[in-house]
Amino acid sequence: MRHYGQFYIDGEWVNPIESRPFELRNPTTEEVFATVALGCPADVDRAVTAARRAYKTFSLTTPAERIALLERIAEVFSARRDEVHAALTEEMGAPVSLKAQIDSSVNAIRQAIKTLGDYQFESREGRFIIRHEAIGVAGLITPWNWPIQLLCNKLSSSLAAGCTSVVKPSEFTPVSALVFADILHEAGVPAGVFNLVNGDGPGVGEAISGHDDIDVVSFTGSTRAGTLVAAAAAPSVKRVAQELGGKSANIVMPGADVVAAAEFNVTRGFSNSGQSCHSPTRLLVHKSQLAEAEQALKDAVAKHVRVGDPTLPETTHGPVVNAAQYERIQAYIQSAIDEGATLLTGGPGRPAGIERGYFVQPTIFSNVTPDMTIAREEIFGMVTAVLTYETVDEAIELANDTPYGLAAYVFGDDDEILDVARVMRAGRVFLNGAPPSTEVPMGGYKKSGNGREMGVAGMEEYLEVKAILTKG
Repeated sequence: MRHYGQFYIDGEWVNPIESRPFELRNPTTEEVFATVALGCPADVDRAVTAARRAYKTFSLTTPAERIALLERIAEVFSARRDEVHAALTEEMGAPVSLKAQIDSSVNAIRQAIKTLGDYQFESREGRFIIRHEAIGVAGLITPWNWPIQLLCNKLSSSLAAGCTSVVKPSEFTPVSALVFADILHEAGVPAGVFNLVNGDGPGVGEAISGHDDIDVVSFTGSTRAGTLVAAAAAPSVKRVAQELGGKSANIVMPGADVVAAAEFNVTRGFSNSGQSCHSPTRLLVHKSQLAEAEQALKDAVAKHVRVGDPTLPETTHGPVVNAAQYERIQAYIQSAIDEGATLLTGGPGRPAGIERGYFVQPTIFSNVTPDMTIAREEIFGMVTAVLTYETVDEAIELANDTPYGLAAYVFGDDDEILDVARVMRAGRVFLNGAPPSTEVPMGGYKKSGNGREMGVAGMEEYLEVKAILTKG
């Protein structure tokens, strides 16, 4: 059995101060395939010391130098993409057919290069000079659902700004992050600019969040965990940027193409086995189109979803990450049945013919009411709730009636849906199945977070603003 027993600190692979082994279980087989060492606050101290020292010189590099570094990272990453994807398949069950895990990571690095090339770090406004300077050391805490994409989002923006970093990947998906650390080493990232400490929330995450010498924490994960990060960071008055949970609605306007909306809702909502905070998990259709929507959803599942062994090319959807997530999803499915929702497809248990692994049936419920549990809480699995409305105003009210505000989706006439998008309380609104993009900000309203990633806004999370006042 493999053991990943080292951290990447100050340009070297080092042993932890206190090695605590943590078992890594393949979600396809339910078997332990490796162990990883979990760190402690003293390991974080070492990493922060290295990052603080490296910041003194890295923050003074030119944009051209940082662009060259990011280009080398993108080149090495692209050459080793199969190695990264193999790690993702083993540790989280990402199908080999799901290229988005890797493509989106490379796109994030490429977008940071473009953003940096176009950005003006200093400008003059009359007798004033406005400067944007690297904020310092960044603590980057990433989740297990899109472990490499989200790490690339954060790190590429941090590097573009001129910051150094201390990274904690999820303890459930550390192997891909370790491969990525080796990629950065091969690309020539200077010692101390990137540091990685594996660990759990209490042992490492809290130490990063509360560390006095970390200037900004960027966290992606659950809203519950996000509040703990913010609380730990508060005494040091550091900046906290968070991308948290979601319960996104997809409004299908009266008379819209229900079949297109249903196909999109299945392909986007069930992507990555539904483990995506942006997933459109609530489909809102006009009452007159409910029957058509129900049939279209069932047809879309039959056409687009093949749950099974993620190492096989025909598989579109693998398992969920671990037993706890599997049981959580099963509990939500049962709650919908108990509360009276109509099961259209899927249901409790594994798909037919699968005897082991954390595999979930693609499940859709209709006749869901706004007060039902599956209409209000984030499930993080392939479970969709179909709700109906009578007026567009009611649809908008239903869509906004959630503590979350990460994403929203609207299908219909171009002019009409733009007006709807303007009143949606969400950080991103996708119209008529528009694809995601790294060019524009990603983040949420309300309990979905308070920061932004990607594009200019993403890089500015790692910048301080300085005003220099002259006599003219």
